[in-house]
Amino acid sequence: MGDNKKTKTIKTIKIDVDKCNGCRACEVICSAFHAAPRYSSNNPARSRIRILRDPFRDIYVPVYAGEYTVAECAGRDKYTIDGKEYDECSFCRASCPSRDEFKEPDSGLPLKCDMCEGEEEPLCVKWCLVDALTIEEREEEVEDRKEQEDLEIGLESLATKFGMDKIMDAVARLSKKD
Repeated sequence: MGDNKKTKTIKTIKIDVDKCNGCRACEVICSAFHAAPRYSSNNPARSRIRILRDPFRDIYVPVYAGEYTVAECAGRDKYTIDGKEYDECSFCRASCPSRDEFKEPDSGLPLKCDMCEGEEEPLCVKWCLVDALTIEEREEEVEDRKEQEDLEIGLESLATKFGMDKIMDAVARLSKKD
């Protein structure tokens, strides 16, 4: 049997909550970069990064979108930071059925940080003037497997929301229009 492991450079966004001042420039540039056409509009609800904010206590926590999950997690732990209580979902990076964060507002499709694919570095990192967001690279051993394509993730999300029969009916109707 062959070894299916290979080394891959993993880029992540490192977050220093002590430096974040809640300016939300990261949300603005992210939503503009991902607008269609690019930079044509700005809607922070379409951003792949969110700032958890409590301005009266000077708490700002950037959280960027991770993997889509079809099931809600079982964790409902509470965290206390500087006397303020947060539930576990506040810090979760997943798009899941139990909340609206990291979902496209019009379609409900999950959003995931793509590190501003095609750019030298993620624009949220580039635009963060206080260096609360920085890029970090590390070498990691990973199994050599095909990543799930964006189309498959979107279809899986739609199937979960509407059911496979409705999707197949819609595809059949659309194919008849050609």
